[in-house]
Amino acid sequence: MTQLLQFGSRTITAEEIFSLMAGYRMLPALWRELLIDEAIAPLALTSEEEIRAEEQFYKKHQLTTLTERQAWLKGYGMTLEQLKALAMRELKIEKFKIATWGHQLESYFLKYKSQLDKVIYSLIRTSDAGVAQELYFRIQAGEQTFAECATEYSQGSEAQTGGMLGPVNMNVPHPGIAKMLSISQPGQLWPPTRLGEWFVIVKLEKIIPAQLDEPMRQQLLAQLFETWISEQINQIINPRSQSVPVALASR
Repeated sequence: MTQLLQFGSRTITAEEIFSLMAGYRMLPALWRELLIDEAIAPLALTSEEEIRAEEQFYKKHQLTTLTERQAWLKGYGMTLEQLKALAMRELKIEKFKIATWGHQLESYFLKYKSQLDKVIYSLIRTSDAGVAQELYFRIQAGEQTFAECATEYSQGSEAQTGGMLGPVNMNVPHPGIAKMLSISQPGQLWPPTRLGEWFVIVKLEKIIPAQLDEPMRQQLLAQLFETWISEQINQIINPRSQSVPVALASR
């Protein structure tokens, strides 16, 4: 047997490593990294890009001193060459994302913009229909503010913020609430609506339209990349299955 690792009093051999990875559900993570390596293999970096990649990697992972890098190498069992290759890898992944999906970002953004818009809204929820109706009338008549009613009567965690929630993506709230918000004007107050066990009063405070700025571009590229990785791994695990689109993640 070939010794691979020594962990305390236990010796792990090369013959055991595959079984251990399978037992600890680590194989999908390995497949992920191998898929990425295969995808970025054709990409090359200029000498300037290599220098920038190292600098960015060391800054990102707080490895700006030799002592910090040596501790990293010891902790991960890596060589200095492997560390540098890892830094190059991160930049190659970013280049792969841009080369693969950069031309799709505008159309992708427009397709999912309604989910990417952010919303700030106020919410009161109670299991008592009578209480909900009374609170609605009080707020509508100006007898109490929404925040006062929410703090005193709302039965969810929003009571701690005077009913105020957000900013969150439009697809984060309950679908029934999201539907109300999507057709509301700022300041619009909705009468009590039953959603499951709750009666809710909803008020739209503000809509923050999504913009295709640099942070948004990075977010969309990351989502497209993760969708692609998921589909590739799914094909390895279930080679006969059809790819299923992955829902857009919340920002």
